[in-house]
Amino acid sequence: MPQAAWSNKRERQFEHVKAGVLKRTGSKKQAEEIAARTVNKERARNGEAKKASKASLEDMSSSRRGGLRSHKGAAGRTYAQLYAEARFRNLPGRSAMNKAALEKALTR
Repeated sequence: MPQAAWSNKRERQFEHVKAGVLKRTGSKKQAEEIAARTVNKERARNGEAKKASKASLEDMSSSRRGGLRSHKGAAGRTYAQLYAEARFRNLPGRSAMNKAALEKALTR
């Protein structure tokens, strides 16, 4: 999926991120999407893209973040991550639970 506007560095970055995500998730389509978003965000932050969203410019960089928002980051896992694990474990009543309730149910 490397694009014509990407430099060799960005193509290597794309392949590196894609390999890491593919190893974690096993989904080639999801790995390519996440890698492309990561590369495009970095391009926007460094002024390589024509347009950049406000979030791309103001949020911390992807390389700095590197998992800070997953698992044990400042607020722990996100609601979506907790819900996905609850669904994977087939936890009853998960759709009515809030984040705190999901965290409590998953630690049992």
